[in-house]
Amino acid sequence: MTKNVLIVDDENYIRLLLRRTLEDFEFAGVEIRMASDGQAGLDAARERRPDLMFLDLMMPTMDGHQVCLELKGDPDYRDIPIVILTAKGQLPTFPENAQPEHCLTKPFDPDQIVELAQAILGIDLDLD
Repeated sequence: MTKNVLIVDDENYIRLLLRRTLEDFEFAGVEIRMASDGQAGLDAARERRPDLMFLDLMMPTMDGHQVCLELKGDPDYRDIPIVILTAKGQLPTFPENAQPEHCLTKPFDPDQIVELAQAILGIDLDLD
């Protein structure tokens, strides 16, 4: 089955930047999907379970904190690797059993995004 990455951010340019950063994974057979708000992201994750999720913290409809808590609280989805992206200096408190795997501050380093994705997806792009 094809691996897939879900990018959830209300800022179109951030979604496109992440997609561009991860585009080499598409050549390795990874599907990249996007959602523009928390509720759409939650629905997309439930519709087709992602192998990796990049999740903005501050969004309309449902914020990333709520989405993370919802997924991590559900036994069917709790092991989805979630990378929180935030422009805020301080993160909200996550319960011990609902922690995201990583938190990155915007602006993020594209190389760090690729390294995280390689490690989590188990794909070595050999970009040298």
